[in-house]
Amino acid sequence: MKVIIAAAGTAGHINPGIAIANKIKQEQKDSKIIFVGTTRGLENDLVPRAGYELRTINAYGFSKKISFENIKRMCLTLKGYKEAKKIIQEFQPDIVIGTGGYICGATITMANKLNIPTVLHESNSFPGKAVKMLAKRTNVILVSFKDTIERIPKAKNIVYTGTPVKIKKKEYGINEKNKILNNLGLNELKPVILVSGGSQGAQKINEAIMEIIKNKLNKNYQMIWATGPKQFDTIKEEFENNKININNVENMKIVPYIYDMEEVLNVADVAIGRAGAMTITEIANLGKPSILIPLPNVSHNHQFYNAKVLENIGAAKIILNEELTGEKLNSNIEEIILNKAQIKKMGESALKVSIPDAEKKIYEEINKCLKINN
Repeated sequence: MKVIIAAAGTAGHINPGIAIANKIKQEQKDSKIIFVGTTRGLENDLVPRAGYELRTINAYGFSKKISFENIKRMCLTLKGYKEAKKIIQEFQPDIVIGTGGYICGATITMANKLNIPTVLHESNSFPGKAVKMLAKRTNVILVSFKDTIERIPKAKNIVYTGTPVKIKKKEYGINEKNKILNNLGLNELKPVILVSGGSQGAQKINEAIMEIIKNKLNKNYQMIWATGPKQFDTIKEEFENNKININNVENMKIVPYIYDMEEVLNVADVAIGRAGAMTITEIANLGKPSILIPLPNVSHNHQFYNAKVLENIGAAKIILNEELTGEKLNSNIEEIILNKAQIKKMGESALKVSIPDAEKKIYEEINKCLKINN
């Protein structure tokens, strides 16, 4: 099988593409797969690191406002359509798959024009512009959440598959779990709260956690808090100004970044963070109660709609970014962790939207698409 995967911009677009590529390679070792992206996004790091070739084209999003910059981007994007066509004609793929970002517009459109089967995967609950625009002509659209189906009414064919993620559910024995907690500098006597604002950290969330620490609100629970590498030193300095040693905060393990997120999320009782599609999927697959603070000012407010997927089934609490304070966050944490039945109920609810075998479902749909169009 020869495959082109179009994925660009954020890890939320690129990692599902890599997971799909890995599954195809696992099932068909002689498959040839290349990625199409831009020169600007994380694909330039993640795709080569995963062992795949990356080819780049011009692709930009643009606003409705008339400006020189906007016109320039439109002209470059039009050029990108020709570049995408050239790559497709040279590589001669059996199928073209898009997993998100502006890159899909050019790549999927040109594949359709060249009568090559196409598949789109939408990670977010609220579909992006490219997916909506391409819905009529794409052979099949694969979605992470059931809610998304009704939001793409023009889709030719739409299937609920979930999103492939690296983090898997693990059942640790009590001794193994306690060893992990002890290695983190935590103990087995208090509930564990995982706080992460993503790879770069989230300033608003960090400010709320600092407020909790300064006011010593975390008496009933312990936290492992990933600040984000760029924010760690600033937080450390802020604590020093308040005579607080960042390495010796009661009931706290504070780190710039969590490298073994699978292990930490599995031993945590509650997860706190933003509401990207992959975060929601990981929380659901592991059956974890969560407190979600959707990132504002993103396209179609999609993180809010992602978070609503879990809130609507009683698996998560949402705090809006502008309403987040340390006091409010602490109140929500205690409301969950002081009631063991609540933790259990929220976790079981999260599992209701879990699709741990997403890669398998997606691979099956790719093969169906190929059989129908050959």
